[in-house]
Amino acid sequence: MVLALTVCGIVVALVVVGLFLFGLRRRLIQRSGGTFDCSLRWDIPEKPDAGGKGWSYGVARYNGDRIEWYRVFSYAVRPRRVLERAQIEVAGRRLPEGEEELALLSDAVVLACTHRGTRLELAMSEDALTGFLAWLEAAPPGQRVNVA
Repeated sequence: MVLALTVCGIVVALVVVGLFLFGLRRRLIQRSGGTFDCSLRWDIPEKPDAGGKGWSYGVARYNGDRIEWYRVFSYAVRPRRVLERAQIEVAGRRLPEGEEELALLSDAVVLACTHRGTRLELAMSEDALTGFLAWLEAAPPGQRVNVA
């Protein structure tokens, strides 16, 4: 009986520590400001699947001329993807289709882009999209910006 209670106590303590670390990591990412919720689908084919597959929920952070994208359900302290402003080309935007509506946040808008020749899609709220497009267009003089 004592062994079972000890094991249960250790399991509960590990779960609490794990949840605390998730929260601490998110707090550290958001500490410097300029963050927004953003789902990402990387290296998509020419005809993307509307089944909602391939989307990863994350947090994006503006950092100078880059956007750093972090997976939400990860303990990694480094960004999973880094998008450079000068390398992002916006191809268009659309509303989620089919099962994507279930895979993404309720008010999401999908932005089709390329980054260094890799096709990707970003899904974010309308407010975050407005900020993202303004950030793209606010590139320093001499940098090309490709916004469709």
